[in-house]
Amino acid sequence: MSDEGRETRIERDSMGEMEVPADALWGASTQRAVLNFPVSGEGFPRRFLEALGRVKLAAARANRRLGVVDAERARWIEAAAAEVAAGALDRHFVVDVFQTGSGTSTNMNANEVVAHRAVQLRGAPEPGIHPNDHVNASQSSNDVIPTALHVAARCALVEDLVPALEGLHVALAEKARAFDDVVKLGRTHLMDATPVRLGQEFRGYARQLELGLERVRAAEPGLAELALGGTAVGTGLNRPAEFPDLALAELGELTGLAWSRAGDPFEAQGARDAAVHASGALRGVAVSLFKIASDLRLLASGPRGGLGELRLPAIQPGSSIMPGKVNPVICESVTQVAAQVVGNDAAVALGGMNGHLELNVFMPLIARNLLESIRLLASVSRVFVDKCVAGLEADTARAGGFVEQSLAMATALAPRLGYDAAAEIAKQAWASGRAVRAVARERANLPEADLEALLDPRRQTEGES
Repeated sequence: MSDEGRETRIERDSMGEMEVPADALWGASTQRAVLNFPVSGEGFPRRFLEALGRVKLAAARANRRLGVVDAERARWIEAAAAEVAAGALDRHFVVDVFQTGSGTSTNMNANEVVAHRAVQLRGAPEPGIHPNDHVNASQSSNDVIPTALHVAARCALVEDLVPALEGLHVALAEKARAFDDVVKLGRTHLMDATPVRLGQEFRGYARQLELGLERVRAAEPGLAELALGGTAVGTGLNRPAEFPDLALAELGELTGLAWSRAGDPFEAQGARDAAVHASGALRGVAVSLFKIASDLRLLASGPRGGLGELRLPAIQPGSSIMPGKVNPVICESVTQVAAQVVGNDAAVALGGMNGHLELNVFMPLIARNLLESIRLLASVSRVFVDKCVAGLEADTARAGGFVEQSLAMATALAPRLGYDAAAEIAKQAWASGRAVRAVARERANLPEADLEALLDPRRQTEGES
């Protein structure tokens, strides 16, 4: 019994004996890693553990078909690996994510958990199931961990992020149509510019999401290439020639997605460029979301002392001291997520730079940050739709009032009167506090019908767009 009063047992690995909790499914190698890396208290994300369990399950099936592992052992390894994939054994994955750069400690954590759980499920200790000889057969941490990373990231993109972004794109496109008749001031440099329609602004936002989705989808093919089969350095030592194709076919059955062997195993294990590319696409989406959320926040500012052209849904009190105040909290949440994703991407890029010879040694960090970015973007996109975009309303009267008082209305007079004459009208309107329309009526010497046509705000929004 340990000093803490918790029952323990003795486990052994190639380095000797280790004391582990009696109810733990992990073994000596995992326990060493627990003691070696008391860094963050954070493990690999659920998505990664799901992928890792699937990789172990696919490998066990391939090893059984090839006779590398006998059918009796393989049967129980497969059952235990399926539990890992389903999340039933997450509490036994105890190694900190900031660990050995190859992820070997977590691969061994998986091997030991699967081996011990397989024996439990079988209900008999013999024949033994060895973490390395049986669970890790035909594999190495150096091809398993990058494979799990790609599988986790691609599945998360396809199943979580893409649907969330599609939903946000649809919501923005719907608002673009709903707001098409709302004429408002355009603004450049945060200063008054010529009129636009609120629907045109939202059409721009929807297009940002559309392009972001294209970039995210473009990252998929790189993630579909897997390192599995390269074993330690890319040569495939200690695995049958048929193993990679069989294992990837099994993985396809488990995930519903097609996977292929890496075009070159040395690229697949020495570099993490596909993950860097995917992270860059996520950064692009984050930048788009930041711009959109910031714009909505500005357009809804006030409601009386700001622009106030949009009304955001009131979902919670905004102040502990000012009664009735409502803040753009969802927009602020979106921008914070965007900032985090940009930071995550910087870490992923640095991680990608740390491929030395035959192995990248920043894989845990890359996996953590890439998967966190996908999770955060997917979650906040759904929140953005449900609690903000879907409930947006336009203040048409306020938006139109700004247009009529804008000095930028003089721009439409320039082709008819000349730039200098139009500028003089704008200056006089500013100095007198009057509208451009009123000053132009006195100074432009234009027929009333012509003046009204030139200064029609809707007409000014109907160029090539």
